[in-house]
Amino acid sequence: MTDAIHVVALVGSLRDGSHSRTAAARALEGAESAGATTDLLDLRELDLPIFDADAQDDGDAPELRRRLRAADAVILATPMYHGSYSSVLKTALDYAGFDEFENQTVGLLAVSGGSFPITALDHLRSVCRALDAWVLPYEAAVPNARSRIEDGTFVDADLEERVATLGRRVVTYADIEPDPTSFESDLNVGAE
Repeated sequence: MTDAIHVVALVGSLRDGSHSRTAAARALEGAESAGATTDLLDLRELDLPIFDADAQDDGDAPELRRRLRAADAVILATPMYHGSYSSVLKTALDYAGFDEFENQTVGLLAVSGGSFPITALDHLRSVCRALDAWVLPYEAAVPNARSRIEDGTFVDADLEERVATLGRRVVTYADIEPDPTSFESDLNVGAE
């Protein structure tokens, strides 16, 4: 018998009543229904100062990296702020790097108070590509979140199912064999 796939959802929201956290938890339930073990990595619980390349082990950065490295697949969940993903998620991603994301299966989840958060998803996809992650083509978005999630519960069953499907898909593709490196990936050395 093989070990269960382990999925970590990194939640890029600090708000108490975060719809991103609710959606990430639902995606993890979808992963569990596919046989995975899960970990909700809530950035409210970690001390991550603004990233300084000269202090890469500040605060809880080693704990963040340890939990991400333990994952077979990662879900990145964020609210959309000003057309992009949250600054707290950006800080967390800055503390992480190739050791946590190279050849890692990543699912994207974005939540917005208004229209479809496509630019937040596009920006996260670009960051993950720069880290040589394998990003699912399937993504989930929760537009108009106030009318879709009430008191920490989805009230839109179709949207709830789409989010749960993201969790199942990261389990399905967690062990995908990465493509051979490209010329561009050899040039992408990060901030070393």
